[in-house]
Amino acid sequence: MSLVDGLRSPQSPLRRFLDRELSAGAKPLRDSYGAQHRAEHVPLPPPGVGTEAGTVGTAIDQRLRLAFTAAAPVDDASLIGIERTGRIGGGAGLRLRAVGNELALRLTETVHRLDLDNRDLAIDRGQNEEEHLARMLIAAAWYQVLARTPIGFAFTPLANAALEDPDVFTLSSLLELPDRDLAADVTAQLHKAAQGPLNALRARTRPEDCVGGPTFPAARITADADLVVDGLLLDFKSTRRPLAEMSQRTAWQLTGYLLLDAADQYRIDTVGLYLTRSGVLTSWPVDDFLTLLGACRRDLTELRGVFAELLTGCRGRADARYCDTEEEAERVRRLLERLAPVAAPGCCPVCTQTLPRSSRRPRKFCTAWCRDREKVLRRRGLLPGGPTPLIPAPRKQHLDLPDDAEILSLTTRSR
Repeated sequence: MSLVDGLRSPQSPLRRFLDRELSAGAKPLRDSYGAQHRAEHVPLPPPGVGTEAGTVGTAIDQRLRLAFTAAAPVDDASLIGIERTGRIGGGAGLRLRAVGNELALRLTETVHRLDLDNRDLAIDRGQNEEEHLARMLIAAAWYQVLARTPIGFAFTPLANAALEDPDVFTLSSLLELPDRDLAADVTAQLHKAAQGPLNALRARTRPEDCVGGPTFPAARITADADLVVDGLLLDFKSTRRPLAEMSQRTAWQLTGYLLLDAADQYRIDTVGLYLTRSGVLTSWPVDDFLTLLGACRRDLTELRGVFAELLTGCRGRADARYCDTEEEAERVRRLLERLAPVAAPGCCPVCTQTLPRSSRRPRKFCTAWCRDREKVLRRRGLLPGGPTPLIPAPRKQHLDLPDDAEILSLTTRSR
């Protein structure tokens, strides 16, 4: 079960829950984000980055995490990807895994030697050191692709080089693969961070106050944020269009991270985004964040509890676009109906908050915004009296999809 997968489809139980629970949609939060994001210049990726912009984003995310805490020099997804390369046949898999393990050791040694989370040192190191570190992080990002999207791994420069000639594939040849522009793009974004609010945030915290790549294993759903810094849940975005970044999916993703910490392990009191290209940090106290989204339940503990019920009740399929059987579809429908927020008498039917007093006729909605949102929510079947909700319907047929090992084996044979 994956948070990201669940947010992709408006029919998944996870999306339907959040779409109803966050009654205001993303627009008020997006407006607040736009007001905070003031940058005169946003550097674009250099020409050599091309289709590898996502790889650069993964690399700079990890580099910034390491500036706050070096407790995990190699992220979990990269380690999983390294291990999974051993499933590739034809000898290439064993070579890929061996080189990946060398990379992990070299990266760990370098991170510790450079003392990256030492607050007495600047956030960035020398240009040669940073370029070498960037190349290692880019290589680790390619391994990470295998942990997230196995089909996409076949098209990475890493897979191409290793499968073409495994006998000459070494750590040295791997670190030569990234285009010079890729490493330059990572280091440029790091230098940007050294001059802005992220550096100030780093300076006033300690490594032990920070968690890089926080996960939520108790929730039994795959989700990894970028950083928690002394109660601030922070996600990094390397988009070239930062003003368009606060989409509904981004808002819902931040909310998902916040709600998954049901045990309050990270003591999150603020939610934020850091835009790595523009160097802008935007944040909201949790109460303000939930208010801007129109959360029907403003008590975070209560909202987390209901969210946990959703994940448990969906039995590992809260991210599913389809149900396997009619019985499962009916069970999901009843679950969503039971967990739906209910407006008490004297409360707004959209956001369920108490209606303000009126000296004239009684008000039905607390704001004009809720009045307009009521039509949208009802049309989408998210309010009582609207159309039948679009619950995940059973598949008409089942497809036997290959697993990771079969995908990689097919990839090897095709070469």
